[in-house]
Amino acid sequence: MSSAPFDNKALKDALSATSQAVERMINPELSVPAGPEARVVEAMRYAFFSGGKRLRPFLVLASSELFGVDKKQALRVAAAVECVHCYSLVHDDLPPMDDDDLRRGKPTVHKAFDEATAILAGDALLTLAFDMLSDERAHPDPNVRLRLIQCLARASGHHGMVGGQMIDLSASSQKLDEAEIHRLQQMKTGALISFATEAGAILGHASSKAMSSLQGYARNLGLAFQIADDLLDVEGDADEVGKATQKDASAGKATLVGIMGIDRARQQAEMLTEQAIEHLSEFDDKASLLRAVAHFAIFRRT
Repeated sequence: MSSAPFDNKALKDALSATSQAVERMINPELSVPAGPEARVVEAMRYAFFSGGKRLRPFLVLASSELFGVDKKQALRVAAAVECVHCYSLVHDDLPPMDDDDLRRGKPTVHKAFDEATAILAGDALLTLAFDMLSDERAHPDPNVRLRLIQCLARASGHHGMVGGQMIDLSASSQKLDEAEIHRLQQMKTGALISFATEAGAILGHASSKAMSSLQGYARNLGLAFQIADDLLDVEGDADEVGKATQKDASAGKATLVGIMGIDRARQQAEMLTEQAIEHLSEFDDKASLLRAVAHFAIFRRT
């Protein structure tokens, strides 16, 4: 597989544009009040505006374009998804979880503020996401808004991301086999990626066939993305990655990289990427950026 798509200028421009648009969308939602609660909003802003790939918002926008969804509606949903992602990072970095001091090359929220404020900031980002989805600016049809809320709740709760994090925490004290690691990754990382990809189909009243294609794409993309993350933890440079590396091995956590070895794990990620792209065949050139981001997922260095 060629690594050329990683350098695709159109993809880089689209990711940059997504980041700027989502930050413009969220900025008024995070205006800092005058009272003592200002500190938690400042921590929320610190977490949200600390950079990052904005992959999940990008997936919302890219999938929305397939179905002609209004750009402002898609952006609101994209910002809500990123709120959930940022909340998860704030909580993951806390001492009882991954105990990280750096995120995206900056002090983590609990280091820049304090642990209690970090917990509250994460809680507030999560609840803000559902506030944004419930607003009719997300979609005029209340049934669409309800479906978005329900699907995001499942993706981020014990059926998805939170459940996956619980399995991940237990992975240092019990040995997981390959199937169990796949399940962990699908829940912890894949569930939110799946929702972000499916959100455009929900907003656009897509057919069940189109929804199924995007679900297949997202499932394989999420697994490939997590393998790439594990490879970065083993091979990546901490300065380039923006956080500590070699954490999984030191914590005794089982990963596909640990079980398969680096070469086979990389081959697995490439195979998953090709499978993800195959699911997009019915969308023709309209899905070119979704195809490019699948390549980006495994060739990224951060």
